[in-house]
Amino acid sequence: MARLYPLLAVKSIIENAGFNIIMEKSLQLDMMTAKVFYYEHFAKAFFDDLIDFMTSGPILAMVLEQDSAVAKWRELIGPTDPKKAQIEQPNSIRAIYGSSTTQNCVHGSDSIAAANREIMILLGDVQAGALFLTR
Repeated sequence: MARLYPLLAVKSIIENAGFNIIMEKSLQLDMMTAKVFYYEHFAKAFFDDLIDFMTSGPILAMVLEQDSAVAKWRELIGPTDPKKAQIEQPNSIRAIYGSSTTQNCVHGSDSIAAANREIMILLGDVQAGALFLTR
């Protein structure tokens, strides 16, 4: 069963970190969209589990805005592995709310180009910023 994340608490962390939420949308990913979104992980062992999880229920996609949004977002969310995040960045979103590397609460674009691509896939609109995605 998919883990439900306390969205209000996560949104509060986001806003307290100085991010503006400039767009958000709740949606249900289908298999094809999820595979396109995560295509860079296609050959990795966790790909099928990730796709299964991300299509198992609705997600909340957000576009966040702030100076150096991608770098600051990645710092706020912490390492992909929540166990590593608990050691290295215990106040990060993944340390607090993540349960595994595939169910780590949030997605973090690794560049502005990736964020724009991912925003286009999920929201059909390109805007500079960082993408927040939770399931």
